[in-house]
Amino acid sequence: MDSPWLTRRLTNVATRHQDHRSPFQRDRARILHSAAFRRLQSKTQVMGSGESDFHRTRLTHSLEAAQIGSGIIAQIRHKYPEQSQQLLPSDDSLIESLCLAHDIGHPPFGHGGEVALNFMMREHGGFEGNGQTFRIVSHLEPFSEHYGMNLTRRTLLGLIKYPQTLDCLQQATLPELPASFRQLPAAQWHPPKGLYHDDIGMLDWVLAPLSADDKALFQQFSSNHNAHSKTRYKSLDCSMMELADDIAYGIHDLEDAIVTGVVNQQDFTEQVVNRLLTIDDQWLHEYSQTLAKKLFSAKRYQQKEAIGGLVNYLITAVTLVDINQSNHTHFQEPLLRFNAVHPPKAAKTLQIFKDFVFHYVIKQTSIQQVEYRGQQIVMELFQALCSDPERLLPKNTVARWQHAKAHKLNHHRIIADYVAGMTDEYATKLYQTLFLPLGQSGFGKYEQ
Repeated sequence: MDSPWLTRRLTNVATRHQDHRSPFQRDRARILHSAAFRRLQSKTQVMGSGESDFHRTRLTHSLEAAQIGSGIIAQIRHKYPEQSQQLLPSDDSLIESLCLAHDIGHPPFGHGGEVALNFMMREHGGFEGNGQTFRIVSHLEPFSEHYGMNLTRRTLLGLIKYPQTLDCLQQATLPELPASFRQLPAAQWHPPKGLYHDDIGMLDWVLAPLSADDKALFQQFSSNHNAHSKTRYKSLDCSMMELADDIAYGIHDLEDAIVTGVVNQQDFTEQVVNRLLTIDDQWLHEYSQTLAKKLFSAKRYQQKEAIGGLVNYLITAVTLVDINQSNHTHFQEPLLRFNAVHPPKAAKTLQIFKDFVFHYVIKQTSIQQVEYRGQQIVMELFQALCSDPERLLPKNTVARWQHAKAHKLNHHRIIADYVAGMTDEYATKLYQTLFLPLGQSGFGKYEQ
């Protein structure tokens, strides 16, 4: 591995007595011990946190993604030993770090909270969960004074799923403003996927080892005048993390919906099994014959067996591609030139499961109602905190807000940071404290 990718923004790092860990093992430790990671235990994954002691939260989803990521990297090492020796670290700490950290920027109440903060920040740089993740690890977490967790450059590169700023990706014309918060149409206010212009300095530092041509190509995006633009490329490490995330979402999150009765066997057979049978894959055809019966069986071991088989199929299908050949690009940097991908059959299989979770779980009325409620809570909290920050924010956050305002920085971003860091439960309790006559008070202190 080239040394520039192992460097940290703050080079004066404390040395520990007899610490023999690799740089990526230290990165993983910082992520695991961060407050932002702990808060994932009370943030919505698909179904609302706190509604059951069974279903997954953002924390357990991230742990499962890390396990799948280790499986993916093991496959790549096995299939491509020579390239792996040149491209991959000797252990799994890097991929585990990326999978553990990939969701820590998500606000309370899932995509409802993200839509709410993007709307409230529409004139101040926008809000997006992946951009917030990058901001937390590179700026907000107090492992260093100014550079967050002070992770290695390669870990930061792997966390950048969309290497462009929101202002470059935002659709040309904003939607018409609603008459009130309660009339906000969520579908019109989803943010583009990218990073904040507020963090452009750190982004430039991460990409500094790239040639000018590589940097320009890596940050390319497809323009769309009627919708948000989309970035086109991601790094090798990011591609593995994203596959792990998608498998955990499409397969493991489905288990929650089945066990809690959110979806039924008939819909699953019609929308998943019948579509799987159209794919020209003998193993998949044979597996699909008993899949619905096992998944909806009262015998839990059969469910686990069915889930495990699907996850194994999707992990073992992963391949390593040279995108200079497949996409006719000209990347010089190996970390950008190679990506982990699913071949067409496996990609179609995973998409069938993701589509089912989206349409039959996430879009279910009861879940959308909870998401809408969270959306309202987040907008009301943001508006209240903006009205009198020095009165309503905790002292540490007030100091950051005052510093930003004094130096003519984006002080609205400080309030967005504070709200985004809340768990579902904390945001609900603060809402009750501020707006309900019988609301709680003195329920605990949360410092960003």
